[in-house]
Amino acid sequence: MPHDGRARTGVSEPRAREADASDTGSPPPVPEAVTSERALTFVGAALTAVYLPGAGNQELRLVETAGGARCEYGLPDRLPLSGDSPAAHTFRTGRPLWLTSEALASYSTGGPTPPRPETSLAALPLGTERGRLGCLVVVGDSADGFEAEQRRFLEQYADAVLAVLRTGTGRPAPSPLLSPALRSLCVGSFVITPDTGLIEADETLLELAGITPDDFDGKADTLLAHALPEDMHALMSVLEPSTQTVGRRELEFRVRRPTGEMRWLSLSCQVAAGCDGRPEQVLGVVTATSVLRQSADDVSRIQWLTAALDDAVTVRDVSRVVVTALGEPLGADRVALAELQDDRLAVTVLDPPEPAAWPQWWRSEWRSEWPDAPVSALPTLQMALRDGRMDLWSAGAALEPGLAGIGAGGLAVLPLPAKGWVAGVCLVGWDQPHEFVPEERFLLTATAALVGQALKRARAHDAEQELATMLQRSLLPRRLPELPGGTAVARYLPAKRGLQVGGDWYDVIALSEDRVALVIGDVQGHSAGAATIMGQMRTAIRAYAVEGHPPDVVVSHANRLLVGMETDLFATCCYAELDMEEGNALFVRAGHLAPLLRHPDGRTEEVQVEGGLPLGILADAEFPMTTCALAPGTVIVMVTDGLVEAVDLPLDEGMDRTRTALAGADPADPGEMADELLGELDPREDDVALLLLRYDGMKTRPIRAGWAVWRLPDAVMHARRFTARALRRWKVEEVTDAALLVVSELVTNGLVHTQGPVRVDLMLRGDRVRVSVSDCSPRSPAKPVIVDWDATGGRGLLLVEAMSESFGSVPVAGGKQVWSELVVPHCDQAHVDSGPRTQRRGLP
Repeated sequence: MPHDGRARTGVSEPRAREADASDTGSPPPVPEAVTSERALTFVGAALTAVYLPGAGNQELRLVETAGGARCEYGLPDRLPLSGDSPAAHTFRTGRPLWLTSEALASYSTGGPTPPRPETSLAALPLGTERGRLGCLVVVGDSADGFEAEQRRFLEQYADAVLAVLRTGTGRPAPSPLLSPALRSLCVGSFVITPDTGLIEADETLLELAGITPDDFDGKADTLLAHALPEDMHALMSVLEPSTQTVGRRELEFRVRRPTGEMRWLSLSCQVAAGCDGRPEQVLGVVTATSVLRQSADDVSRIQWLTAALDDAVTVRDVSRVVVTALGEPLGADRVALAELQDDRLAVTVLDPPEPAAWPQWWRSEWRSEWPDAPVSALPTLQMALRDGRMDLWSAGAALEPGLAGIGAGGLAVLPLPAKGWVAGVCLVGWDQPHEFVPEERFLLTATAALVGQALKRARAHDAEQELATMLQRSLLPRRLPELPGGTAVARYLPAKRGLQVGGDWYDVIALSEDRVALVIGDVQGHSAGAATIMGQMRTAIRAYAVEGHPPDVVVSHANRLLVGMETDLFATCCYAELDMEEGNALFVRAGHLAPLLRHPDGRTEEVQVEGGLPLGILADAEFPMTTCALAPGTVIVMVTDGLVEAVDLPLDEGMDRTRTALAGADPADPGEMADELLGELDPREDDVALLLLRYDGMKTRPIRAGWAVWRLPDAVMHARRFTARALRRWKVEEVTDAALLVVSELVTNGLVHTQGPVRVDLMLRGDRVRVSVSDCSPRSPAKPVIVDWDATGGRGLLLVEAMSESFGSVPVAGGKQVWSELVVPHCDQAHVDSGPRTQRRGLP
């Protein structure tokens, strides 16, 4: 209901002398002029006037006024259309004017004469650009102009005046406009005398309540009998106002009409006090809620709160709803919501959020984002939580230090019940003295019950999502490895529905110094079961890749594993192995989306990878490999279908959109590039995984040499001679002695303890020499647990470990590789011989 100022004099007194409590006859009708004046008073209108074009359309003529005496405000009878008046300006432009007292002073004509500093003015056109029939001028009694809700009502009033004006077009003299227009808006008015319980109601109000004039006896109880029992408490506060309710009030209530129809009505009233300060009259207007805005009364606010809490999913969402429901509508200065967790109160929201706005004791308990304190430190809250009863503390009440300063003018402590236990507590505080009227107590009690249930539900949801998040994080890589010759980034976004854990996964596997594997996949479904299969598949593919198998074998092994699990779920997968030194890539696709490439010149393409069946469908499925050459600066992008496909997004269109975003993104920052590819994905229907690698090429290209060891009596000698020659050619003789010792021990172990071929590989990269010896045994070499004077073996590995900067063993296809890295002091690779980068020999 529009909010504005004082009820002016001139409203007729209730005819208490004409009808007393025992009178059963119908009271005489209220004059229409009186009802119009009452209604316009509540929208801040002191005088309403209609101007219509005169002869020749050269001027505007005043044809009708309503409200205060016209002579009191001195509106002119005629206004030139070309003149500088608000009415003429509105008629010419077709746009309404809302003028404060200061803005009205800039117009030379068209306003009250003489000008009044406390007067505002509104001019609204009657008609559209196709034909304007006049202008409605409203003089307001507030210097600050009309508020938003008052403007909405006056705009509707202008439309109603226009409708009446159009029905009388062509008549010789204009018929009344303002009263019929107001009557068409169904705005009723009343005056109540609290001492007698009598009410003076106009016909519009009776019609809204479903009462005929003949059946109305002038008693307020007759009107109350049509209200719903749930709204009776609010209406009784209007019928029997206290000294604290002097002033303006607004609320909404429901009535049951004789036809059985339930109707919502908006009531705005003002309590006028007598000489002794006691309520003497209650003046008000009532309208259907479709005419005036719905005020934040008890019933409608509870309905809004119920709907808002139903949409609130998390504890933080519930907290924000509470602040919106209690903060501004109640004029509160502080609102705090805290969960009860065991014997502690964990604050979930503070309004205002600044620590300075809360007591010093709270700031001392500020442990993270919000305070966290034991319940025993706040006796008032502890008692309220124990009893489950709302406590209202008036201004000046003595409270413990933990609550002092939250509500100097009044404090409401609301325990939040939730099915037999208390979920938390809400504090609402006022700085200025605040009186808790009965309907406000009802509102606070109802709010606490609703919030308690919502808080319990949100807490369970948060716990479920926290568990899902922990599960998802444990199944996905914590961080991606640093790669020589490239930078990899990944993004994962869970679906915004149901359990936020799904079957999408990604991984980056460093296979060696110059090889890396990229894998992305999606398990069918969106559940904990899908996440479990996802974790198993990621682990299996990583294990097969680290063993040294080629991409097609890795995917085939993973497929057989999933088939053997006898699960109903299947998975898609895209696997890529990159040679970071040579810039070659091998792709394998199992029912998954093809990867995308962004070339250094900005061109994008979808790699045509020959695909196989999804994993888990057929045990003997084949997965062919596709090769692709990469130039430095190329970006590889692998995604799951959640990014490129949705109910309203076909797959082809989604892929094209992603390619366009990829072409326009800046590859200088791979992380920002990944974020741009994600774009705006809220709300997400499915999980989204994205894996991106920018291939830069190796800054330092390694030099390699290889030697196939023959099983001869002097095989170790030949291996040592090969190693010495390679190190001399590379001009790193400083590590020759250590390298020869490592080669001797590792080759001897390979020849003695394994069957099949043994191979020595040397590599120089920067200031490090890597010696690797491969054999056909999958068993890793074991260092002796105890080495004493009687031991006959095992010292060799200890010597190798002592001489090496780093040392280890990795599985490879068909066996293992034992490696050792040696640091070359003062190595300058620019002086290394620029001969062939890779040398492979079988003879010395």
